[in-house]
Amino acid sequence: MGKALYRKYRSKSLDEIVGQSHITTLLSRAIANGNVAHAYLLTGPKGVGKTSIARILAHEINGLPYQDESTHLDIIEIDAASNNSVEDIRSLREKVMIAPATAAKKIYIIDEVHMLSKSAFNALLKTLEEPPEHAVFILATTDAEKLPATIISRVQRFNFRTITPTDAVKHLRTIANAEAIVINDSALQLIARHGKGSFRDSIGLLDQLRNLSDGEITPELVESVLGLADTETVQRLMSAYEEGDIAAISHTLSDAESRGTPAPMLADQLIEAIRREITEKPHLLPLLDALLDVSRSSWPHVKLLVALSSNSRRPVPIKTEQTTPIATEPKKSDEKNLAPPPAEVVQKKNVKNEEQETADQPFPWIDFIADIKPHTAGAASLLGKCGYEFDGTRLTIYTGKSFTKKQLEKSLPHLSSALEHVGVNDGVIVLSESAPPPKDSRAAAILDIMGGGEEVSL
Repeated sequence: MGKALYRKYRSKSLDEIVGQSHITTLLSRAIANGNVAHAYLLTGPKGVGKTSIARILAHEINGLPYQDESTHLDIIEIDAASNNSVEDIRSLREKVMIAPATAAKKIYIIDEVHMLSKSAFNALLKTLEEPPEHAVFILATTDAEKLPATIISRVQRFNFRTITPTDAVKHLRTIANAEAIVINDSALQLIARHGKGSFRDSIGLLDQLRNLSDGEITPELVESVLGLADTETVQRLMSAYEEGDIAAISHTLSDAESRGTPAPMLADQLIEAIRREITEKPHLLPLLDALLDVSRSSWPHVKLLVALSSNSRRPVPIKTEQTTPIATEPKKSDEKNLAPPPAEVVQKKNVKNEEQETADQPFPWIDFIADIKPHTAGAASLLGKCGYEFDGTRLTIYTGKSFTKKQLEKSLPHLSSALEHVGVNDGVIVLSESAPPPKDSRAAAILDIMGGGEEVSL
């Protein structure tokens, strides 16, 4: 079985590291001048070379040749994710005091150091404060914010950058040529963009694609393997957004979902497309901002539809119950030919106005729950998680769950009493299992298009 490409083409010296020259230059100069610190901290996103540089640095400090599979008694690697207890660090402190076997320095590489427990950090701090002359610590992490300030203050910190698309494509092309992989530049650029600044992820994807392709690796193959929407779909969505065509947006999103493209991935593709065109189309900035929230949403497909529909200039049909006739204002030329409206219609209209005046007054929901609490605290707690609507006489409580509805049904006498206490006489309480309808008319229309759903506040 062949070696994975990301391992086969892992750098063997600081000079071979790509995209981190601001770090490798300083480290090479320090080693050449004999200025070796007792502790280093390498921070940055995953897959950009932190572990590779840690290993290379450990070997170059000791003047040893480095091979990926090589091991040395005086270079010890520790995974803090699985060795994060105070006992592990205490054991390390005891071993640190032992002089190196053959090398000049005894070097400890602690990967994902942010995973150490608080007590383990305290134990490590004592060693970093008074390290033996022969010991060097190289700490690596993707989450430096979780490290105590006392640890950070005692190390030399180097911040890694994400790999630029240009550097990623150049490196991928070098590997492809060396491995005789036939791939066009557009496909390489797509791989680099999907890698999001990680060499390891980009090279791993290239390795996967070469095993799936019988010939040239094309952008279409990359899109298919990753489950990406095709370029035409992305452009169609952007055009529909600019035209405010919500029907086209809804249809295109449904089509993309049926082909297996998840909403967060499609949102990422739209973000990338907008970034490339933003100087020519600054009016897309509001969409760019809205798309950033899609991956964090509990309903990403609805959030994406809302984001793309925010520029809609076409009226969105909303289903409503029509309880009274809808009258249109007549033209002045026709007024003399119109008979007065029937008395019963006028009466209904007046009744409707009276009900509307009552409905316009906000229902005292908090007082309603407070009145129930002394009698049944459980029902009051459940009501705090429910939604409601009040039309002047009828209070509809949206429980959202069958269990909640059944529990509240047991407390209906208390609910009815509380309704009278807050000033609603002869009122009616309706318990509904459904979720509360969205307060925003556009959200309501969108959920109707999507076949229903629940509005979630994040």
